[in-house]
Order: sequence, then C-alpha cells, then structure tokens
Amino acid sequence: MKGRYKAAIALLVIFFILPLALLLTLTRWVPTLAGIWLPAGTRIALDDSPRLTRSAIKIPSLRYLVGDCELARLSGAEITHPSRWQLHIASLDVDSVCLSKLPESEATPGAPRTLAEWQSMLPNSWLSIDRLTLSPWQQWQGKLSVALTPAVQDITYQGEAVSLRARLKGQTLTVSEFEAKMVEGQPPVKLVGDFTLPLVPDGLPVSGHLYSSFEVPQGPGLVDAELLWEKNRGQLIVTASGDPDPLLDLPWEITGHLATISDGRWRWPYQEQPLSGRVALKAEQWQQGPDTMQISGRLNVLTQGDAGKGNAVLTFGPGKLSMNNSAMPMQLTGEAKQGDLIFYAKLPAALSGPLSSPQLAFEPGALLRSRGRVIDSLNIDEIRWPLAGVRVTQQGVDGRLQAILRAHEQEMGDFTLHLDGQADNFLPDNGTWQWRYWGDGNFTPMQARWDVAGTGMWHDSAIVLKTLSTGFDKLEYGTMRVSQPRLTLDEPIEWQRDEQHPKFTGALSFDAGQTTFTGGSVLPPSTLKFSVTGRDPTYFLFKGDLHADRIGPIRLHGRWDGERLRGEAWWPKQSLTVFQPLVPPEMKMTLREGELYAQVAFSAAAGQGFEAGGHGVLKGGSAWMPDNEINGVDFVLPFRFSEGTWQLGTRRPVSLRIAEIVNQVTAKNLTADLQGSYPWSEENPLLLSNVSVDILGGQLTMQQLRMPQHDAALLRLQNISTSELISAVNPKQFAMSGPVNGALPLWLNNEKWIIKDGWLTNPSAMTLRIDKDTADAVVKDNIAAGAAINWLRYMEISRSWTRINLDNLGLLTLTATITGISHVEGKSNTVHLNYTHEENVFDLWRSLRFGDNLQAWLEQNAALPALRCAGGKECKEQQ
Repeated sequence: MKGRYKAAIALLVIFFILPLALLLTLTRWVPTLAGIWLPAGTRIALDDSPRLTRSAIKIPSLRYLVGDCELARLSGAEITHPSRWQLHIASLDVDSVCLSKLPESEATPGAPRTLAEWQSMLPNSWLSIDRLTLSPWQQWQGKLSVALTPAVQDITYQGEAVSLRARLKGQTLTVSEFEAKMVEGQPPVKLVGDFTLPLVPDGLPVSGHLYSSFEVPQGPGLVDAELLWEKNRGQLIVTASGDPDPLLDLPWEITGHLATISDGRWRWPYQEQPLSGRVALKAEQWQQGPDTMQISGRLNVLTQGDAGKGNAVLTFGPGKLSMNNSAMPMQLTGEAKQGDLIFYAKLPAALSGPLSSPQLAFEPGALLRSRGRVIDSLNIDEIRWPLAGVRVTQQGVDGRLQAILRAHEQEMGDFTLHLDGQADNFLPDNGTWQWRYWGDGNFTPMQARWDVAGTGMWHDSAIVLKTLSTGFDKLEYGTMRVSQPRLTLDEPIEWQRDEQHPKFTGALSFDAGQTTFTGGSVLPPSTLKFSVTGRDPTYFLFKGDLHADRIGPIRLHGRWDGERLRGEAWWPKQSLTVFQPLVPPEMKMTLREGELYAQVAFSAAAGQGFEAGGHGVLKGGSAWMPDNEINGVDFVLPFRFSEGTWQLGTRRPVSLRIAEIVNQVTAKNLTADLQGSYPWSEENPLLLSNVSVDILGGQLTMQQLRMPQHDAALLRLQNISTSELISAVNPKQFAMSGPVNGALPLWLNNEKWIIKDGWLTNPSAMTLRIDKDTADAVVKDNIAAGAAINWLRYMEISRSWTRINLDNLGLLTLTATITGISHVEGKSNTVHLNYTHEENVFDLWRSLRFGDNLQAWLEQNAALPALRCAGGKECKEQQ
C-alpha cells in the first residue's frame, strides 16, 4: 500500500505541481532556453512572468539586450488565435544605436535563404503594434498593422507625421500610399512606386520606379521627383512644374562593395542669388554597415554677382558616419559672390560623434572673410571671422567667437569694429555667450573722431548689455561746436526673452560738454538721462529729462512699438534769464524778465518720417541793450511739423505782442499774427496778418501779407508825427511838425520792387523851418540857390503829395509836390515846390546822418520850378 501511495503522489507532482512551478518560474528559465538560439552576446530579460488564460498568452514586458544596450523593449504583448494567430503589442521601443553592437554570426545550416523560402514559412497571422518607436527618430512613431500569409503580406503604418500602405506579393513590392510631414507648416511629402526585390533578401531591389510630388519651402511650389533603377544603376531626377531643366539630377551605381554618385548636378534659381553646382559621392564597403563604410565626396557651389563669378567647394572624407562614433574630415574652400559682396572661405573641420548627436569642430587655419559693398555708399574693406577651435554640437556653439570689421563710407568716414567673446554650448536662448566689443572711426561731416567700447552676454533667454561707452571728441557743424558728447549706461540693458514673462529694462545717459556758436553763444554742459522698460526692443516705454545747467529740465516720455516712436516733451515754466548764456556777449543784451514754457508731442516711423506738434509760450519777456529796451513780450507758438513742412498756427495763429520797444523812436503795442505753412505753396500759403504798432504819435498797420505773394501787402501810416520823427533823428539843420498819412504797397518776392507806387500826404497843416546857419551857409556857398532857400526858411505846408518807389537794390525814389505859404521878413508868399530825390536807403540806414545828407541835397537840388506870390500872381524872381 505504501508503494501505491508513493506512486500516486509522484503522478500528482508530475501532472499538477510541476507545470505550476514551471509557469511560475518562466522569467528564469525562458531567457536561458532562448539564449541557445540567440546570437552570442545577446539575451532576453523578462521583468514579469507571462500569464496563461483560457484564450490568450499575455507577456507584460520583455527586453532584448545586446550586452548592456537595450535594443528593444516590448510591453503589453498578447497572443491569441481567433481564426488565425494574432500577436498584439501595446508598445515596442527600438534603439537603433544598439544595432551596431550586434555581433557577426555565420548562417545556421539549413536556415531559409531566399525570399520565397522565408514567405513559405509564414503562418496565416496578424501582427499589430499600437505604438512603435525607433530612437532617435521618435517623431515618426505610429501604429503598425501587418497581415501575413505565405502568398501576400500587407503592411499599414499610421502616425501623426508619417503613414504607409504597402503590399508584398512574391518579389513585387507595391507602395500604394506614403505621406510624411518633413517641414512644419508645409504639405506632406507623398510618393508611390513599384519594386522588384531580389531572390535572396540581402541587398537592394533588383529594379524599381518611384514617383513623388511635394512642396519645397521657399521654392517654386510643387516639384516632382522620380527614382528609376535597373539592376545596380539608377537615376534620381527632381523637376519643377513647367521647368524643363531639373533641379536635381543624380546618376548612381551600386556594386557589392561600392556605391557611387558621379557627375550629379543641382541648381536653385528661386532666390535673389541663384545657385548651382555638381556633386559626387563614394561609399566603400557599404554592405558592411556604417561602422565600416568609408564615405568621401565633393560638392561645389557656383555663384554670380556684380563682382563676378564665384566657386566654393566642400570636400569630405574618406571617413565614416556611424550611429556610434563618426569620424569625417571635411573642408570648405573657395569664394562666393552676391551682389557686390565677395566671401572667401577656408574652413577645415572634422565631424565626430554619433549621428544622433554629432560634433563639428573647426581646425587651425579656419577663417571666413568678406569684402565688397553692402549698400551704394558703404564699402566693406574686410570682415574676418576666425573660427579655429570653435565646436558646433546639438547643444550649441562652444569656443571663442571673434569678428573684425573694417569699412568706410565716402561721405561719413571710415571705422573699425572688433568683437571677441566666448561661447559655452550656446544656442539662441540656451547656453552662454559672453562678449566684449570696441572700435573707433572718423565722422567726416562733423570733423570728429568717435569710439565705442562695451561688454555683454547672452545667458539662456536673457541678453544683457553690461557696459557701453560711445562718443565723439567733438562735433562741428556749421556755426556749432559740441564738446565731447558721450552715451553711457547708468544701468545695464537687459532683455529677458521668456515667452511667458518677457522684460526689457535699462537706463542711459547722454552727456555733452559746452556747446559754442561762432556768434559767441554758449550752451552750458548738457545731460539727457532716460530709462527704458517694456517687453522687448520692439516694444518699450521710455522716460527721461534733459537739462543744461539752469536750462530745463525738459521732461520726456513715450513708447516704441517696433514701427513707430511716439512721445511727449514738457518744458516746465522757468525764467527767461536762464538763456543768458545763449546771448552772444557782443550783442550786449541782458535778459531781465519773462517766463517760458512749452509742450510737444512727436512721432517717427520709417514710412512717415518725423512728425511733431505742440506749442511754446513766452510771457512778460524783457531785454535791455545799451541803445534800446524791449518790454512786455508775449509770444505764443502753436505748431505742427510733418513731411518736412511746418504748420504754424493750428487752432489759432502764432501770436506776437510787444508792449514797448524803446529806441530813438519808441514803439508801443506791437501786434502780429502768423498762420499757414512753411515752406509755403499755392495750396498751403503762409499769412501774416493783424500787424499793428503805435509809433511816432500815430500808427503803422498792415492788414495781410500772403506768401506766395500775388498782391502787394499794403502798409498804412496814420497820423505819423513829423515832429517826433525829427526829434528822434535830431537833425540840427531843420525842424518839421505836423501829421503824415500814407500807404506803402510792399512786395517781398517781386523781381524788381520792394515798394511800388507808395504815397505820403499830410491830412492837416505842416510847418518846415530850416536852421538859420544852414540856410545862410547855402546862400553863401551857392548864390543861385540862395533866393530859393530864403523862401524855405519858414513855410507852412497846406498840401503835400509824395510818391515813393523802392527797388530791390535799395534805390529809393521820391517825387514830391508841396504847396504852402512862406513867411520871410514879414512877407507871405505861396510856394509850389516840385522835386525828385534818389538815394540808396541801404547806405542811408548805415550812415544815419540825415542832417548832413539833407544839407548836401539842398545845396545840389534847391531849384524851385515855379514860385507864386500871394494872390496867385507869378513872382518875377527866378531860380
């Protein structure tokens, strides 16, 4: 009995407990058993035990490793058999870098070799992978579906960036659909084609025809690509619609150990600088994989500009491009020409590292240079970019970055600029680039030398201008000379380029020494301080103030939006006396009283130019000079400036009011209004109106002067007192009293006249008295004129009429008719006096010796054509 129990227990262990133990220990014995058929150095690892259900076998996770490199990771696999075998995988991740680490192994005897043998072994089955990822090309991940039978194999792949539908039937592979999004924002690339695969699937298809149509960024729109090959030769041709000449023509040939592209041609005419050239490529031992394959080639680029033709050549290899460790020497040499610019390059470099993260290092002697003309007037003598030691990786640029610029402009002058910095894995908004810059030059228009120096950095998303100092030794323009103007930083300018919280801040100071003018005016040392704050250099607010000693401060604020500069300036009310330094000493003018204030809004943009508008006000102005005095000056200037034109007087005219001008002749209550455009035109004239001044006991007025002038501006004189005029001039030779009225038609742009057909007359009686000594001297020196002079010693003028003409050379012509009664030695006689007088008023005002001029005139011109006695009878006396 004991033996039977032992046998029963043994059978129970064999049929129930042993299978259960094997199932629970799958993670240990399956990888070991599979290793018998796997290539040496590879293994399978199961993180969780598979589970067996009534309808499926579930494998939670499985890893395939080559040494320590994980070639593939499988998750959520399930094997079922509804009508045929079906393998469903939730995700499969494949690392292409591990493929290069697979060891070489000899084919197993009896293993299938031909494509037909492999196809005959396929069961009727389905394979589906919900997410297939191949590193480092994760952007191409998608869902794979495969339907397998010995006769036909259908493949479907669907992802966000790529989709594929193909069928393999025997040796014929037909691609019915393929789409790939190669460039963001551009339509996907589409292609279809047929291929004939070789009998032994260890090489390229025997023949094939592939056709594609896609859109090239910044190109001609849709282009057509066609790939043809037969046996080991073929050709790739890319053409644009409507263009018979191909954009790309690559004849190629592949043998067992060598793949070549010979005499390939390319061209790109779709930009400002058309490009073209040839290409050649050779890949030796290509079938042995990228770690062994040796690649070499040559690409040249032909350019043509105003400076002639250029040819640059890129040579590379022999070297290898590997997923593990590339080693490819290359060099770019030659020149390229665009417009009037010429670029020279000698750039030896080496490409190394895995293709997933390559590194390009420039070797000693790497130098890029350029010279030519950027714009019509700016000539680049030379730009140098030394690149030796600079490395470029996916992380950015690393090494010393330098640039040297020498240039000149025909009218502005010459200059030299230097840039020297250090980059640490720098890319825009990532890494660090620190730099310093300096330079100097000549500024010919203002006979000055200038210099600039500063430091800065670009760290991640922050660009910081740490220091800046730039200025001139002097600025000379016309009558002005500015001493040592300089722009510096009070606070660093920092641009934080964060997309969520952008920020732009800084503070600057523009300082200038004394500004002098040739007339003797002096502007004290001035300072403009302003700060900026905003989003970026294309959108910020500014605020500051300008002052020069006691002048100012003038407060400014505004904004820049990338297209237009807008702002306002306030000049607070301050005493007129602060402008005393601007008055030349030789004028001997003292500013005593008055207040000045102003407000201006301005705007500037590329298409608009500079525009401004506002007003300035002077109230109660007063100035003293040795010979005269000006009091009670009120001046209001509303204006607008746009497109090079001043609009004077916008809502109201420009207004000038002067209470008193004290000189030899005192003028009071001066008024004048100005409104219109300057420069003026027929459509937009300039009007001077409401001109009036109380002078010499009367009034001088002008209703309107229009520019451009079509009619004379009538200058009216009302009740001008001749006695006040004589008192102001103070001639000792004669005296006169009585009022004068008149009208002087004034021309400012007449080709000949300043005053044409003006007149003067007396509205009431006037008297003329010649000094006794003067009259006696004339009688003594000129006996012929003595009789006439005697009649003029004292005369009461009842009527006078004087016609006045003044040409633009200053020649004044007076034609006068005077009627009056002469009282001489108790006798009264009626006198009719006609005379003509010519004199250059420009010379007259320069001399201001009216008395002496009058005596000379009387001596030379005292001839009375007709003398009538009282009662109307002609006198017997002649000249």
